[in-house]
Amino acid sequence: MALTREVKAGLVVAAVTLAVGILTLNRTLVGVFYDDGLYAGLATALARGYGYVHPNLPGMPAAVHYPPLYPVILAPLFGLFSVGGAALSAKVLNALLAAGAAGLIAWHASRTAMLGLTKFWFVPAIVLAAALAIPVLATQGVLFAEPLFAVLLALAIVAADRGASPWIVAAAAALALLTRSIGVAIVAGTAGFLLARRVPMRSLLPLVLPPLGVMLAWGMWVATHQRQIDPALALGYGSYLAPVRHAGLSAVAVNVPDISRPLEALTLGWIPVRWIYDILATIALGIGLYGLALLSRRSAIGFTLIFYLLILAVWPYPPDRFLWAVLPWLALAWAAGALEIWRRWPPLRIAVGLLAAIVIGGYATYEIRGFAGRWWDAQARAISANFAELLPVVANLPSSAVIASDDEALVWLYTRRQSVPLYLESYRGRDFIQPTPTEHRAYLERMGVTHILLASASSPSAVQLRNLIGAYPAWLTGLYRWSDGRWLFAVNRGQ
Repeated sequence: MALTREVKAGLVVAAVTLAVGILTLNRTLVGVFYDDGLYAGLATALARGYGYVHPNLPGMPAAVHYPPLYPVILAPLFGLFSVGGAALSAKVLNALLAAGAAGLIAWHASRTAMLGLTKFWFVPAIVLAAALAIPVLATQGVLFAEPLFAVLLALAIVAADRGASPWIVAAAAALALLTRSIGVAIVAGTAGFLLARRVPMRSLLPLVLPPLGVMLAWGMWVATHQRQIDPALALGYGSYLAPVRHAGLSAVAVNVPDISRPLEALTLGWIPVRWIYDILATIALGIGLYGLALLSRRSAIGFTLIFYLLILAVWPYPPDRFLWAVLPWLALAWAAGALEIWRRWPPLRIAVGLLAAIVIGGYATYEIRGFAGRWWDAQARAISANFAELLPVVANLPSSAVIASDDEALVWLYTRRQSVPLYLESYRGRDFIQPTPTEHRAYLERMGVTHILLASASSPSAVQLRNLIGAYPAWLTGLYRWSDGRWLFAVNRGQ
């Protein structure tokens, strides 16, 4: 059977995305970006039969922060291979998932004429360009759940747009929820799209019930086990309600103007004059929002992205990583807005064409510089090289040692010494709250910490550690000093 041109476009986009993903693989340590180490730790715990727990923490408390699907998928790899072999296999898996997501998006957007274009190549080119963005390559080059989430999101949108059985849409949405909690936007978005198409309310029950069941099951797990997490670790290890509870709605005032910043950095960051940058960024944002409104009438992705961005507006963390998982869809939304303005308002064509040229040229410049400088793994390589110097000394500590450190999951994965976060954070509204030395020491003692590893003298952890040493100068003894002020300390109990 002959392949349609839409299928060919999807296959080409997937193949190129996979080829670039494989070529940009790295052998950096697992845990350099924190979440990737926790995912690997959870997968290792599952593979060893410990259950869904954090094996790096004393007492191995149950995991309530991350939904379990991605660690479950990684578990066989960490059960069969060494940490390095499992990590490389997982990165290849991420490249395959990212390629699959890009191919699905290119095929579906081309098949449905999502942008209303006659020039067929335009849609696959947009999707491919976004799939090869340096930040996207960076997230798939470590053990993040974004590629898996991107595939499930694409499957849910394709099923909803094609009028497939609501049970199929629900299955994809439920699996996305088990991958990342923000998958609730898929449920709300697909339901909103179908309602806009005047689908009877009773027909939405099959769409809502499976995700609702998943949410209830995960919620019961969290409610049952979240008390095992020390209160000082609530933001990093506790449920997702903890950051919202700490910050409340105060994050909205900061997050709303910040949501578009990562996208502006990709396309307009080269503009040196601030007021010109601000004007162009504001116009580009308006075009993107207009494109979202248009897509909400053409595809379930429109409503889904709207709910997705609304969640980011109240989430008290930078939006960068969340945007990379949906970048191809966002690029299509912006293109939809720009093309509609071009078609409907001829007097604005020159302005829109000029802005599009600036955006495309800025993005191309960013990508060229990024590929030339290997930006996709530059930070990971630096952190990995740093810990490669530290880990041999830590591995010589007694097996009963408990280390407080940055990237504590990485420390556990490569030394099998229990490890806890050195750096503590909490919020009161929009204000960041530093622990007092008394609070910090009480936490470290509760966790049974025997050693403190200062992995970087310029990190926020160094500031908190200096406060501790200033308040309790006899509490720590230096055991080993590396260059640049990195230290391994022993805790003097009773001092």
